[in-house]
Amino acid sequence: MRCIIRYLFVGLCMAGGVAAQTVFTWQQVVDKFRSANPNLRAGELNIQESKAAEITAYLRPNPNFTFLMDQLQPFNGNPYRPFGFALPLISIDYLHERQHKRELRLESARAGTSIAESQQEDLERTLLFNLRAAFVQVLQAKALLATAKENLDYFDKELAINRSRFLAGDIARVDLDRILLQRVQYESDYQGALVNLRTAKITLLMLVNDRTPVDRFDVAGPFGFKERILPLDEFHTEALAARPDLKAAILAVEKAGTDHKLAVANGSTDPTFAADFGRNPPIPVYMGVSVNIPLRIFDRNQGEKTRTQIDIAHAERQKAAAEAQVFSDVDSSYYTLVSSMSLLSPYTAKDGYLETATRIRDTMSFSYQRGQAALVDYLDAQRDYRATEVAYINLVAAYLTAAGQLNMAVGREVIQ
Repeated sequence: MRCIIRYLFVGLCMAGGVAAQTVFTWQQVVDKFRSANPNLRAGELNIQESKAAEITAYLRPNPNFTFLMDQLQPFNGNPYRPFGFALPLISIDYLHERQHKRELRLESARAGTSIAESQQEDLERTLLFNLRAAFVQVLQAKALLATAKENLDYFDKELAINRSRFLAGDIARVDLDRILLQRVQYESDYQGALVNLRTAKITLLMLVNDRTPVDRFDVAGPFGFKERILPLDEFHTEALAARPDLKAAILAVEKAGTDHKLAVANGSTDPTFAADFGRNPPIPVYMGVSVNIPLRIFDRNQGEKTRTQIDIAHAERQKAAAEAQVFSDVDSSYYTLVSSMSLLSPYTAKDGYLETATRIRDTMSFSYQRGQAALVDYLDAQRDYRATEVAYINLVAAYLTAAGQLNMAVGREVIQ
């Protein structure tokens, strides 16, 4: 198998004078992304809001304080004693919530926080796929740049040899001119690869919210493929345990059940206990107690009970839909990955496409230099080698993108 390392590091030598580059690995890019991505940080605020709602949900009712002054006589016959027959009254009452209403409100709020946390994990899962795709694009652009530079250097050496042959009278001027015109394509490939590499880096820098100049930023990582992966059933099992959107759907079912219990509890009557203190001459001070119990002649919570019961059924159907989506995502991404592996295997096998293209190019170059091959065959061999190299790099990038898609479908990185 051809060594891929050259694709990872040769690009650093291409920029000519680029100094003080900071090279990030995939894990370093992920850490930087988690700490700086604005969309991810904005999503974290939803969790904080949900936790604040837990405080509100568990608050106790406040007692009521009432002060009453009755029997004031400012217009009686003795205006100097308007409070002579006044009856002051102080009353304190408190609403007692029955049927564990506070506990159920807190349980519902905590379930909402758990759902918010799962939704945040799902947001991170989606954004990580975009980050991985951008990371792969940079590696692909570096590999294409290294290949373009290698092909350009190789062709320049061939061109120098053929110039010497022309000066020696071994080939005609028209043959040299046709070879020279082919260099335009290799130079175009090299310049295009430079632009694509900078563009890919700009996209990656945007995702990690970094303002580092493009020429001072670089990434490094393996750019190849594995010939074996786990069976499909194991990915199904991993996905059912790890997918955050499925966790959120399961938690939504539990929250719907809690909300229904709360709706039933809210239909119960809550008594209000009160104590009052007053003065009623000739009694200097007296006290009294009272209990206020609403009469539940009409059930004013029937609609809420029905609605929350429907929410349970709705959440259960959403959970079933989420499970079906998990299996669909895993299956489609798995077979895409398998297809990429099948396309890549012939390139790296013994006497595979890469080795064959290299052998044909070198053989045709050797034969043409000795006058044993036609110019058109020599140029075709050069083009075929270039096309084979580019096709291989693009297939590796497609494989890594499919691996990232499978990781997103499972909910965690099962393929590094």
